[in-house]
Amino acid sequence: MRIGIDARFFGTSGKGLGRYTQKLVEELEHIDHNNQYYIFLNKHNFDEYQPKNPNFHKVLASIPWYSWQEQIIFPNILKKYKLDLVHFLHFNVPILYRKPYVVTIHDLILLEYPTRKASRLNSLMYTIKNLAYRLVIMNAIHTAQKVIAISKYTKKSIQKHFHIQDNKMAMIYEGVDLERFNPLNAKEFDFKKFNLKKDKYILYVGNVYPHKNIDRLIEVFAAIKQKQNIDADLKLVLVGKKDYFFENIISQVKTLNLEKSVVFPGYVADEELISLYENSLFYVFPSLYEGFGLPPLEAIALGAPIVISNATCLPEIFGEHIEYFDPKSKDDMEEVLYSFIRDKDKRELQKTYHQIILNTYSWSDMAEKTKKLYNKNKI
Repeated sequence: MRIGIDARFFGTSGKGLGRYTQKLVEELEHIDHNNQYYIFLNKHNFDEYQPKNPNFHKVLASIPWYSWQEQIIFPNILKKYKLDLVHFLHFNVPILYRKPYVVTIHDLILLEYPTRKASRLNSLMYTIKNLAYRLVIMNAIHTAQKVIAISKYTKKSIQKHFHIQDNKMAMIYEGVDLERFNPLNAKEFDFKKFNLKKDKYILYVGNVYPHKNIDRLIEVFAAIKQKQNIDADLKLVLVGKKDYFFENIISQVKTLNLEKSVVFPGYVADEELISLYENSLFYVFPSLYEGFGLPPLEAIALGAPIVISNATCLPEIFGEHIEYFDPKSKDDMEEVLYSFIRDKDKRELQKTYHQIILNTYSWSDMAEKTKKLYNKNKI
């Protein structure tokens, strides 16, 4: 069978979706020596992927995400390769593509958590963009051979909004890259440069889009810093490539006079990120909406205790032995974070459950289940 994979998000620049794309392709290379794969990449990540399996062929498809070219030109590129099946790894399936395909839906955030704060467009353009999103995702779900959801929560959300029959859906969890996020790969982070002391900082890694709830986290951290029995050296470290949304958070930090207590290292390579995880007091994840929750899973892979939101899929993914808070309540966030800062025994006890959680999620298992789905849906 000739299978195409839309891998234009491949690699670390694609964030969580990029990690999913990369691990699916790499793991399929290990386990599938029968099907022929055509991996469609953008020019920015074309050299990042080097096939190791002779059945895998990379194809340059310099088509911007969410563009008119994606709708008009990309289907013609796909048709050239006479594919039996295409796997689109995100909802942005070209409406004009009518050959057999499967699609992965990671979340329905624009339906379930719409917010003008997440866009720099004016009201008219935002409305048009939102309508286009609804049209594209509705087409993707209704015309797919199979729809993959990455959590039970996401599967239920899709069924609720689009009334999809259960037999058209598959739920396949993501995994955690234990080879990449391994202490043996660590490179010492420059703690002195940012005036950080080991075990004296709370860590967050990721983007700061409005649904990530970082503005509320900053307010809660400011309140905690006012408490008399909190270590003066305690800091909050927010790792991520600086953009428009990060600039808003930086402005908030300045307004609250927290410049000396909140650290912005910018983008940090995985090797140094390992060092940051390992030496943190704990990792915090205050998100209001997630489809799976990959960052805290990577945190516990490196032994960092985690305190996370109880929203959407997160209790499903992390189970009962993790510390949760209500992400919409500043009082609850403050109480839980303060308790976790003060209670070393609680942090150490949580670590004893980390391996149980990690054993539940495997990228190789994800790829194996996805391959079986391909074979069941061949035409």
